[in-house]
Amino acid sequence: MTGICEGRVAIITGAGGGLGRAYALCFAEEGAKVVVNDINTEAAQATVDAITAAGGEAVVNSSDITNYDDSLNAVRAALDHFGDLHVVVNNAGICRDRMFASMTEAEWDAVIAVHLKGHFCISSHAVHYWRGRSKEGHTVDARIINTSSGAGLQGSIGQSNYAAAKGGIATLTLNQAEELGRYGITANGLAPSARTGMTEDVFAERMAVPADGSFDQYNPANVASMVVWLGSAASASITGRIFEIEGGRICIADGWRTTDGVDKGARWAPAEVGDAVDQLLAKETPAQKVWGAQ
Repeated sequence: MTGICEGRVAIITGAGGGLGRAYALCFAEEGAKVVVNDINTEAAQATVDAITAAGGEAVVNSSDITNYDDSLNAVRAALDHFGDLHVVVNNAGICRDRMFASMTEAEWDAVIAVHLKGHFCISSHAVHYWRGRSKEGHTVDARIINTSSGAGLQGSIGQSNYAAAKGGIATLTLNQAEELGRYGITANGLAPSARTGMTEDVFAERMAVPADGSFDQYNPANVASMVVWLGSAASASITGRIFEIEGGRICIADGWRTTDGVDKGARWAPAEVGDAVDQLLAKETPAQKVWGAQ
């Protein structure tokens, strides 16, 4: 049976472990050739070894996703080894959790760099390649798959840096979808819930593998199926969406929406604004609570 990504080439960042490794394995199982990007070359090689042992094709790439020039080498690896590129999965990430009042500049910068800038660098080079192909008259069927988070969609106590980066990624996805469709490129995002190196300390007990052998709700492979489908030709009509995935449940995360509002038809006096806000709050649909809020 032919896989749904037969003949496609995918770059997956942070694919040495956790979700990224699960994505790489699933892409390969569905016929894709995979560039396994990770700064931990031993972990990346282990993923490649697992793919090749199962009869798939993969190559290690250790480009620094926060370095614009170096990240070009990930795209070059796809073209040099496999002759094309169809999918970029931006997955790599780090956490530097701390309450906002105690957060350092270094902790802020590191998380923004890996997540938000990291989503820009390889995608930028890939888009240059795809746009060039499109302008030359070739048919392009390309995918950018970004990784947001519930923290980015609704906030998370003790994770201001991470939440800001993930919120930026969600909005970036909307922009990419609108701007890049003309070149045959779709952009979608994920807010996954799974057991990874970033969750094992905080959610180790909650996300533990069930001892009774029942369905493993937090197995990264559950999320991989969605990612691989998004990377396939079958998802060509889907763009500009953020999908939440946990276990066997898939949802679409609705974004900010403008309410009907209260319109005076003239400038509000400062003392009148409070009454207008009271009217708005009385008929609003409350947002989901910030993660960790009481």
